[in-house]
Amino acid sequence: MSEPADDWISNPLAGYQRGQLNELEKWWAERQKALEDAGYMLRPRYHPDWKPSWIGTKKYFMKCEDRQPQRRRLIMDATRISDGKTVILKKLPENEGPYELQINRLFSSDPLVSNPRNHCAPLLDVIELPNDPPIMVHSLLRPFYDPRFETYGEFVAFFEQICEGIQFMHEHNVAHRDCTSENIMLDPSRMYPQSFHPIDIWRRKDFRGNAKRFTRTWRPPRYFLIDFGLSRLYDPVNGPPLDQPLRGGDKSAPEHQDLKTPCNPFPTDVYYLGNLVREDYIQKYHGLSFIQPLITDMVHEDPTSRPTMNEVVTRFAEIKGKLSTWKLRSRMTRKNEIWPVAAWRTTQHWYRTVAYVLTRKAALPEPK
Repeated sequence: MSEPADDWISNPLAGYQRGQLNELEKWWAERQKALEDAGYMLRPRYHPDWKPSWIGTKKYFMKCEDRQPQRRRLIMDATRISDGKTVILKKLPENEGPYELQINRLFSSDPLVSNPRNHCAPLLDVIELPNDPPIMVHSLLRPFYDPRFETYGEFVAFFEQICEGIQFMHEHNVAHRDCTSENIMLDPSRMYPQSFHPIDIWRRKDFRGNAKRFTRTWRPPRYFLIDFGLSRLYDPVNGPPLDQPLRGGDKSAPEHQDLKTPCNPFPTDVYYLGNLVREDYIQKYHGLSFIQPLITDMVHEDPTSRPTMNEVVTRFAEIKGKLSTWKLRSRMTRKNEIWPVAAWRTTQHWYRTVAYVLTRKAALPEPK
């Protein structure tokens, strides 16, 4: 028996229906026409005349493209009508919005936006709708850790870029204050030339199969920092800033434990990057002893004993210069990797390495 084709947007109390819009999505669906008039098209799921594609069929609703809901607070995906580019829309919250928009505009304006050391995700547009908070528009990005790093060279290129990005922010007197794993992304345009679905990022945009990709070594990505809701711009005339702790994704910073004592947010950024590498890579992967001393200093209990980002970048450049091509091309292996998986991945890695060498792909994959 088929399901009734109710209008689930205008009649949400008719009873729960599989795949119906969640409360976060309804806000966007109500503004579908206004966003279209502004130049951005939401997926058919959010149109007022949408009827689920699985109704009256034998399709399993979870495998339908128009079943894929947006579950992230403040976020929606869309297509820029002018060129078909997939973009991400972000509604600015009242408590963070003014700061986030200020920082985005700072690093997305000349002369900073054209500086290659700037790794803040560029702001493409700001949509102003009547009686609504501003909506920022960014390119569709992908979590930096997906797909996983295959070689030490890929990891080194990532860490170098992100350290450079935080250093650049600090040079312009901005502390990120939440530079943790969920706020570091990669530009997928080279690795995924046909893109991917904005919700199920392992699938094609049309949901007909898996997204096709190149490796980081074959097509090196550029990494970006996002989410500046907790970021602040400080006046250097006032000396090193002391500000109330603002806890983001990583709540382990020693200076934030009492949530009361004002502290300098710049050393906390250093801690966040160091702790990301410590917890997500050094503790889980073999072969990262070359970076261990630097990371140990970056997560020092005493913020005043941590290196500055300038010192981090300088020290890491020295570390990178001592790594051999063999090391950079070597496969990153997880500590909990079982032997059948390890054997399979090692075999695939050697085939890829031969191809990289024959085609002269750099062991340290840096974007041009």
